Amino acid sequence: MRLSTPSALDHTLASWAERLRERLDLPLLVRWQGGSLRLGQFEQALVTVDVRDAAGATALLAPSLDNLGRAYVEGHIDVDGRVQDVIEVAHRLAEASARQDGRAGWVQRAALRMASAMGHSRAQDRAAIRHHYDVSNDFYAEWLDAAMVYSCAYFETGQESLAEAQQRKIDHILTKLRLAPGQTLLDIGCGWGALVLRAAQRFGARCVGITLSEQQHALASERVRAAGLRDRIDIRLQDYRDVRGPFDRITSVGMVEHVGLKNLPTYFRRLHELLAPDGWALNHGITATDPDNGETRHGGGRFIDRYVFPQGELPHIGTVLTTLQRGGLEPVDVENLRRHYARTLQCWSEAFEARTERLQSLVDDKTWRVWRMYLVGSQWAFEHDEIALFQVLCRRAGQPATTLPWSRRWMYESAR
Repeated sequence: MRLSTPSALDHTLASWAERLRERLDLPLLVRWQGGSLRLGQFEQALVTVDVRDAAGATALLAPSLDNLGRAYVEGHIDVDGRVQDVIEVAHRLAEASARQDGRAGWVQRAALRMASAMGHSRAQDRAAIRHHYDVSNDFYAEWLDAAMVYSCAYFETGQESLAEAQQRKIDHILTKLRLAPGQTLLDIGCGWGALVLRAAQRFGARCVGITLSEQQHALASERVRAAGLRDRIDIRLQDYRDVRGPFDRITSVGMVEHVGLKNLPTYFRRLHELLAPDGWALNHGITATDPDNGETRHGGGRFIDRYVFPQGELPHIGTVLTTLQRGGLEPVDVENLRRHYARTLQCWSEAFEARTERLQSLVDDKTWRVWRMYLVGSQWAFEHDEIALFQVLCRRAGQPATTLPWSRRWMYESAR
């Protein structure tokens, strides 16, 4: 496909490269029909971008993460190189462009205002969840651990396998909650059932797991049947607003990101209503690190909203704590697992890359490209403190101080 006259394209891209070379030395080779250019001094390029059409050239000339990601996903550019190098080069291009364009901050703030106005009705939330989680169970099974835990793992030493770290995460949560045999547990956003299975099998709890994903519901229900635990675990296709309590313990893992900023006080009030008077709850969720802007830098959040998590919104940890207390809950313990999520995403991305051929047989090329960039891009964001992961242990507010433990030792020295 011809982009324009070769001389016009040569001139435009050469001028763009010359401006960037004044600020950057990138191991990047850009090729298009009839020409190529280098953006650094190197013998071998780490990343090569092939421009397929005019839309691909336009994305390079205004290289936000959203523009570059969209051009890659839609096939306007192709990219060759290690995916970690690709995302690093993309960030450096976007950073250079943002410094040149004083409107970048305004664009981000405008995007955040638009996101804050998004609705979160039951139908909208159900559609958003199914867009993300109903790609296919086989697709997720290729790059998750065997238990299919799709949330931040817990690496006590950093040497654990992904499967070991995911089980330790679940045990860490249930131990924090001081879950005891015979207690009832509600898992909001139960995924494929790993947490409720562990809670019933190891901790002796009676569990309800809810999800809006039909494919998650089907597989989680089958796993419960296979484990012989239908008398202890109930998997429901249900909205959190329609559940009836009370429950001794509540877990919310990877759910708060879907609630919506305006709905956070309502969400935490609902947890308060569902929680037994002496119960405990744990909220495990991704947060923004900029207190004034839930959008990650350079359009990364817009790419995710467009292709990965429709209507997803990331609160700051300060917002989580404030709205949690407005909902009638008392935060007891707050733990930052940002490093753990960076490592988790590294494991996922490496597995995703290693299984490219199989994954491309399961989904179309566009879906494969979306998830390839999403996983490594999220890893980069956690590593560079653009987003974080907090576990907040809480209970109903207003209880006597004598009902609180003296220390945090029980979380790490469980009698079990």
